[in-house]
Amino acid sequence: MSIKKLFDSSESYNYSKKKELVLGIDEMWSFVGSKRNKVWIWLEIASLTKEIVGIHVGSRERIAARQLWESLPPVYGQCASCYTDFWEAYEGILPEIKR
Repeated sequence: MSIKKLFDSSESYNYSKKKELVLGIDEMWSFVGSKRNKVWIWLEIASLTKEIVGIHVGSRERIAARQLWESLPPVYGQCASCYTDFWEAYEGILPEIKR
């Protein structure tokens, strides 16, 4: 099932297919304007489709991890398995069974 179909469909999502909902979560940084302005880009990528399903641009603090998690479509927050690099900001944000 494609992500587009998942959200365009009037049918409810079949939770037995949740194995398809696997996210890779990572962050990277870049300079914006000058080297004094370091900005972190946080991404949540669906492993099956390689689509970016969540994004946050900002700091590398725990609040940014929370904002990234909140940017997810609800079905991912409920069903997805998440893989991270275990950066400390994820602790307490992602449910324990989802890291």
